This record gives sequence, structure tokens and C-alpha cells, in this order.
Amino acid sequence: MQFPTEVSMNRYNPRDLAALAAALLECSGMPEDRAIEVADILLEADMMGHDTHGLQLLPAYLDELAAGRMRATGNYEIVSDRGAVAVWDGLWLSGVWLTLRGLEFAAQRAEQFGLGAVAIRRSHHIACLQAYLPRMTDRGLVPMITSSDPSLASVAPFGGLDPVFTPDPIALGIPTKADPILIDMSTSITTNAMTGRLAKAGQRMRGQWLQDHEGNLTDDPGVLTREPKGTLLPSGGQDHGHKGYNMALMVECLSQGLAGYGRGIAETQWGATTYIQVFSPEFFAGADAFTDRSSAIAAQCLASRAHPDAGAVRLPGQKGLERRRDAEDQGLLLPSMFVQGLVQRASDLGARVPQGLGGRNPG
Repeated sequence: MQFPTEVSMNRYNPRDLAALAAALLECSGMPEDRAIEVADILLEADMMGHDTHGLQLLPAYLDELAAGRMRATGNYEIVSDRGAVAVWDGLWLSGVWLTLRGLEFAAQRAEQFGLGAVAIRRSHHIACLQAYLPRMTDRGLVPMITSSDPSLASVAPFGGLDPVFTPDPIALGIPTKADPILIDMSTSITTNAMTGRLAKAGQRMRGQWLQDHEGNLTDDPGVLTREPKGTLLPSGGQDHGHKGYNMALMVECLSQGLAGYGRGIAETQWGATTYIQVFSPEFFAGADAFTDRSSAIAAQCLASRAHPDAGAVRLPGQKGLERRRDAEDQGLLLPSMFVQGLVQRASDLGARVPQGLGGRNPG
């Protein structure tokens, strides 16, 4: 976990946390089935170690619902539907709910055509991309998700000083004969959420992953908020940042370009444009042939001699799945004060608090 070291932590039953989150969302106007789905994805992110994109997002989501900037009810609009591909207008509904619907749409089309894709404009925030992937890899499918937020700019293009991009994550799930490979990476060195957390705690980054307004490298996260503002660096930094810059262009054009909504439009609403694609290996060389090759590649990576400073070679998602199993077995480690804050918010709203988190039986 990446919370400040002085924060008091405690272990909680994941099911209790999911029930609490769902109750809070439902009390904020979200239908019960949607509230459960959103809560499950936020919890999944925390269980896999992505604590900046898990339940920590819940208070902001509740505020967005209360302000009407995230719509609690209603449905998306179909802009176009042409066989294997579609475009939806999310109408500022929950990005988590929309992403789950988009994945299922793409999976069904992949099972019909070999691949399926949907681009979603005007979605609200979609949380942790890696949390969605096992739902597809468990079905033997290969999901890809990219997302960007056209209302924000915090990452400079390679060689530039002014921000153009958001951290622009891209995720890919790869089934194998054992655990899946779960790739989830930002096209910038670090994220806005982690930078904000460290700035609030008065801490520094672990490397010079930002530049100030004049282009000087720094580990000070405060340069993103102090005027004149600096920027995050693309993956590869000032040395090899053309790699992250290229990937950011790919992500933004796949999400915003295919959705027909994004940069160049004066958008101020926090949210996302998202591109989701799902492949069915059965339509290519076959599902068994795919997992034969993916498993062989994974095995060769794990068998590679580890650098003395690295400890061991791991696969993307391996540590997250280990953390998930630990959370299921031992409970999920979260800051006590944060969970107490959610419990208090639930009490204020009249939402049911599970007994394991301090709730009482009705009556």
C-alpha cells in the first residue's frame, strides 16, 4: 500500500466494505444493482493494491452525485451501432457502470464476430482499469481499455513545457493456463491521484517525475498546483519520454477520436472518454493455441535470472492478484480514519452500516 507511513491502518472484511459503499451510493440515488457493481469495482481496485483508484474515490463520487454532475439513473444513448463496433453517449452516468456495460457489449460482439469494440463519450470517471480485466480473462477473452479526460491536462508532450494530456491509462488482460496477465499502466510516469496524495501529505515523489514551469526536473508534487504550474512527465521522462508521448497520442486518439468527443471541445466536466475492445482468441488461431503461447511467454519471463536489485521477475498483475488473495484471507488493509469517515457519512445519510464496521442490527 502507498499510504503515508504514519497513517493508522486496520484490516476489514471486504464484503462489509462493499456493502457499505453500495449503501452509500444507493442513498445518493443510484439504483441498488448499479450501486453494487460500482462498489465491487472500487473494492476490487483496493484489493489489488490500487488504493488511489479504489474506495478512496467514493467520497468524490458521492459529492458528484449530490451535485448532479454524475447522473444516478437513466441510460446511455447509442450514437451508432454497426456490427462489431458502436459509439455511446454516456450522458455523465457512472463511468464504472458504463465501462462494465461496454465490456459486456464488446464481449458479446467478440463472441459473434471475433472482436467487438465500443467508444464511450461523456462518461464519468471509470476508476481502476485493472479491476475490470479478470471479468473478461476468466471467460477466455482478451480485453483492452483506454481512457482519457478531455477536461484536464497535466502531462506535457515529450520536449514540451505545457500540459496537453491526462495520465491516459491503457489496460490489457491476457488469459493463460494459470493466472492471467493483467497490464494496467499510465502513459505518464505517475498519476494525478498519487501526485495529489503525496502533495497533501507533504511528501516527495520517489524520483524526478515532474518538471516545473521552466522545465526543471523535480520530485516536488506541489508544482502541479502552485502557479505557475509545472507538469507530469510522460513515461520515459525527459530522456526517453517520446515513448510515453507516443502512447498518450494512441490512447487519446483511440478514446476521444473514435468517440468523436474530446480535445478541442471546451469541456470542464470531470469524466472520461473511453475505448473498449475485446478479442476472442477462438476466432484467430484458437483459444488453446492462444493460452499455449501466452503461458509459454509468461513462463520464460518468470524463469529469467533476476537482477540482484530486482529480487525476482514478476508478471503484470501478479502482485495485485497476490494482494487480492491476501485481502480475501486476512482482510483488506485500509486507513482506519478513512473507513470511520465512510461509516460516519453512512450514519448521516441513514444508510445501513454492516455490523463488522460498527453497525447494529435494525431495531
